[in-house]
Amino acid sequence: MNFLEIRNLTKEFGKLRAVNNVSFEVQKGSIVAIIGPNGAGKSTLFNLVTGYFAVSSGKIFFKDEEITDLPPYKILQKGISRSFQVSNIFPDLTAFENVRIGVLSHRRKSMKLFSLVEEMDEINEETSKLLKAVGLSNENDTVASTLSHGDQKRLEIGIALTNEPALLLLDEPTAGMAPEETVNTVNLIKDISNKQNTTIVFTEHDLNVVFSIAERIIVLQQGSIIADGTGEEIKGNKKVKEAYLGEEV
Repeated sequence: MNFLEIRNLTKEFGKLRAVNNVSFEVQKGSIVAIIGPNGAGKSTLFNLVTGYFAVSSGKIFFKDEEITDLPPYKILQKGISRSFQVSNIFPDLTAFENVRIGVLSHRRKSMKLFSLVEEMDEINEETSKLLKAVGLSNENDTVASTLSHGDQKRLEIGIALTNEPALLLLDEPTAGMAPEETVNTVNLIKDISNKQNTTIVFTEHDLNVVFSIAERIIVLQQGSIIADGTGEEIKGNKKVKEAYLGEEV
């Protein structure tokens, strides 16, 4: 069974074809990178999978169930979470409050329903575990907007994990990070894959990051797949080198 299957997916914005007849499968437990120059269609592809954009043509399947054009909240309920290029957090709330909202949402409860202390303790404990998992256990009371850029990205990943996703889509998870922050985030992605058995698909411009963690790499150019293979196969692919305008791959 293919965990995620994309069949002949196309997205048009007027005369612009941002995603052009894209097809691929993702196996459960794998780490797959989707790379390509700016404007290649990477984020658009993520928006199609997660229901933020309507599909022009083609189909999307998750665990052999068609999810094409389901609204984002239904796709979330199916077990697919994502992060965004620009951190999608509550800037005026603390890191702890940000993650707790996600935990509450997953459990479909609101704060006003809590009348038992032990129930609240359970929610808080789960929140603390998630913050520890993403390396933010020392930032519980820090207002999100004052966190470093890298910590904000990790906080968003923590929020995405509150849904206990089977599939996690990460859009540029290390964008704008300092080298040390990038290393920490790479290790975090590895931990999520290994310890939580989460399937991960991510987009990324930093090819060092891509080659260090991706088991498989799919390359997009102008909305179409031009290469699909292992890191070594991609490094030696002439079309990929041309797509990056001679950039060392």
